[in-house]
Amino acid sequence: MSDSTNKNKRHAGKEAITYIKQDTVIGLGSGSTVNLMLKELHTETQKGLNISGIPTSLKTEKLAHDLKIPLTNFENAAAIDLAIDGADLVDPNLNLIKGGGGSLLREKVVAAAAKRLIIIVDSSKTVAQFEHVTVPVEIVPFAQIPVAEQIKKMGAKPVLRKNGDTVFASDNHNYILDCEFPIIQDPARMHASLKAIVGVVETGIFARMADAVIIADEDGIQIKP
Repeated sequence: MSDSTNKNKRHAGKEAITYIKQDTVIGLGSGSTVNLMLKELHTETQKGLNISGIPTSLKTEKLAHDLKIPLTNFENAAAIDLAIDGADLVDPNLNLIKGGGGSLLREKVVAAAAKRLIIIVDSSKTVAQFEHVTVPVEIVPFAQIPVAEQIKKMGAKPVLRKNGDTVFASDNHNYILDCEFPIIQDPARMHASLKAIVGVVETGIFARMADAVIIADEDGIQIKP
């Protein structure tokens, strides 16, 4: 990661923190941009900001714990006031593709439960349309072969995600198929079609879920819509 990209991600994370109010429950996303945001959040909690976070991955949970950010869970929190997460790609309608880190299911659970979802990205993640994109699809391990065959019929090229010679397992002990699509013209419809396949747990298409996207580049911050 270049210094400029790192700086832009940090600026996006810092801007997101201005949306956090005292005594609220915050959904803590996953990924490099969120990691930088957590470091800024640590500074604010040390100054007296009182929040409780619900992490979307074991990695985020560990980092938040190391930074002494208070954590909670769905058993103890009535609602999530605000979720802050990153994205792999963002289109002009604020549709997202997420899951490059493998946490898409928990990220979507938190996003769906949040009263508001803010996405933080650097400008390299914005695209005019989802063309030649890879959509992570979390699947039940038992269903790997039939699910892959069904996705091939949809025009995609599914590849089982691995770590070296080992099959990657999500925090939920599921597999992920990284599915390359030539184009996705209707993200919501594509998500629904993938979810309809028996054995698919969740997809990395987050259609019409983001309330705002904070985009950072060398010229500063843009907030959409």
